[in-house]
Amino acid sequence: MKTRRVVVLPYDPKWKSDFEAIRREIEDAVGDLIVGIEHVGSTSVEGLSAKPCIDIDVVIKDYSVFAEVVERLAKNGYTHEGNLGIEEREAFGYANKPHLQAHHLYVCPEKSKELHRHITFRDFLRNTPEAAKRYGAVKEKAAQLFPDSIEKYIEYKSPCIAELYKQCGLK
Repeated sequence: MKTRRVVVLPYDPKWKSDFEAIRREIEDAVGDLIVGIEHVGSTSVEGLSAKPCIDIDVVIKDYSVFAEVVERLAKNGYTHEGNLGIEEREAFGYANKPHLQAHHLYVCPEKSKELHRHITFRDFLRNTPEAAKRYGAVKEKAAQLFPDSIEKYIEYKSPCIAELYKQCGLK
């Protein structure tokens, strides 16, 4: 089994334009079916160190349009992977998109708890620079300590995330 290296980089302003390029492609495919497209995750927070992978939530009103969203995304090179154990968040993989930055694509109904968590945490970090700085330092340290184990990387940063969740009202 190939081990994927855990890499955390200092914030890169290019991540904004990387998101916009992906957003445009998604919007061209499903724009008339969706409520919005959100840049979430660490790359969406200015100044926050992150793994160089853009996290994107495509927001749908409800599951009534989901089958058509899946069909149109498939025509655009995306493969529905299921919810991967997280309710109300459908994951999509892709192939042959070398023109785009690496990204994780999810489709969530607008009342999804997972979407709420992503946006609440993103906005908290955007509006609380000291929390973002602390979280970034923990992520950098985790990547240094566990460059060959995403599981241990996640485990190391989990207490910090739990504390930040409490601060922003998440459980």
